[in-house]
Amino acid sequence: MEPIITPRLRIRSLELPDLPEFFAYRSDPEVTKYQGFDVMTEEQAEGFIKVNATKTFGKPGEWVQYGIEDRKTTKLIGDCALKLDLNDPDTAEIGITLSPLHQKKGYAKEVMLALLAFLFDKKGIRRVTETVDAENTASINLLKSTGFRLEGHFIENVFFKGKWGSEFQYAMLNREWDARKH
Repeated sequence: MEPIITPRLRIRSLELPDLPEFFAYRSDPEVTKYQGFDVMTEEQAEGFIKVNATKTFGKPGEWVQYGIEDRKTTKLIGDCALKLDLNDPDTAEIGITLSPLHQKKGYAKEVMLALLAFLFDKKGIRRVTETVDAENTASINLLKSTGFRLEGHFIENVFFKGKWGSEFQYAMLNREWDARKH
C-alpha cells in the first residue's frame, strides 16, 4: 500500500527504526486492555515488525499492520491494521492502536476516515465491520462519530484475557460512506 497522507499523519509500512516507539506502547497493559493481543516483549515487537514486512494488503483473512507517523516529528505514534474477510473479500475490518501519549487528540478519527476512504473509494470495498469490546467506550465513540451503525450486541460471547466479555458489532456500507460525503 502506498502511504496515505492526512493533514497531520502519514500511514505507512512499519519499519525496524519504529521499534522503540512501537514497543513502548505495545508493552503497556492499558493499551492492550481491549486488544486482541497482549503486552509484547521487545523481541516480540521486533519479530512482529519483521513478519509484517513480508505481508501486503489484499490477502483475505490476513491482518496487515501499518505505522501511524506524526508528519511534524516523523515519529511513530501508533499503528493500524486492515484485513479482508476470509470468506467475503468485499468486507474489510480496521484496527487502530495509539500510544497513550497521542490519544484524545483526534488522531484515531483522522486515521479511521483515511482508511475508510482508502477501502471504499480506492479499493471498492462493499462493507467494513468492526467488533469492539462492550466496555471500550473510546472505540465505540470513534465508530459512532465516523458513521458506523450498531448491528449487534453479543452478551458474554468471548472468553477474553481471563473472563467472559461482551462485544458490539458495528458496520458501514460503501453506499452509506458515499451518502456521508454528500
